[in-house]
Amino acid sequence: MTKNFPTLKSKLILAPMHNITNIAFRLMCKKYGASLTSTELLSANALAREDNLNLKLAITNKSEKLVCAQIFGQNTENLIKAAKILEKQFDVIDINFGCPSKKILSQGAGAALLKRKNKIFEIVEQVSKNIKKPVTVKIRSNNAVEIAKICEKAGAGAIIIHARSVKQGYSGKADWDVIKKVKQAVSVPVIGNGDVINGESAKKMLDETNCDYIMIGRAAIGNPFIFKQINEYLKTGKEIKQTKKQKIEDFFEYIKLAKKYNIFSLSDAKMKAQEFTKGLEGSRDLRGKLNTVKTWEEIEKLVKKL
Repeated sequence: MTKNFPTLKSKLILAPMHNITNIAFRLMCKKYGASLTSTELLSANALAREDNLNLKLAITNKSEKLVCAQIFGQNTENLIKAAKILEKQFDVIDINFGCPSKKILSQGAGAALLKRKNKIFEIVEQVSKNIKKPVTVKIRSNNAVEIAKICEKAGAGAIIIHARSVKQGYSGKADWDVIKKVKQAVSVPVIGNGDVINGESAKKMLDETNCDYIMIGRAAIGNPFIFKQINEYLKTGKEIKQTKKQKIEDFFEYIKLAKKYNIFSLSDAKMKAQEFTKGLEGSRDLRGKLNTVKTWEEIEKLVKKL
């Protein structure tokens, strides 16, 4: 049975990204106008056996509403178990049929399932039937219209399309025409993903594809402010910019949240220091120095020097 995808306050959704979309980063994107955020890709097999690492990746809180959990796997029973665990905290459960990672493909999961249409139908139908929250799917451009129809028939409440082929991975240009064709073929909401980097490209995707929502991925890395930028452009046609000081303040806010939710690590702090300061004057020199630091205090001192 199809559960309706929630009506969102804005057109913008944060994409699930490995080592990026933890609760600290999601809360920052939410603050800046992401109407729906998502966990990174979670293993259904690991969640089904209540693996502590995956359960930690799935932490959220009431202030994050609305929030989605994305899972992958090919074992239908484990996908159902994982979805049942996650629906207690999350508003939407997304099943990944699009990840091109060799590690995921070798498990017969992610984009590997695009070749198994009957299995896709079974997974979506059974997960949707066994939980109360809406189920969405993320697919690639490969046979997108056919796969989208199968997922809709099986009970998917929305279709997310990364408009690149499995072979493309994350390279080359996204084919927005695929998003348009899927939108014409299904009645559930369609979420477009690929090559949206600012307000102008966001408006262009909406105009050209008629998709219901836009999912922002790599352009948001180290830049949660992008959601405010795009929302402002869609409302007024004006591009707003964030100052250097505000970018650095965002980095320290992220660290504060990471510590609050007990997910702080030195390696993540180094990575986020690079991501949040990318493009700023002095950031190249900062990257070199970050390779040798061994304490948070050193990182803090270096970033403040910017």
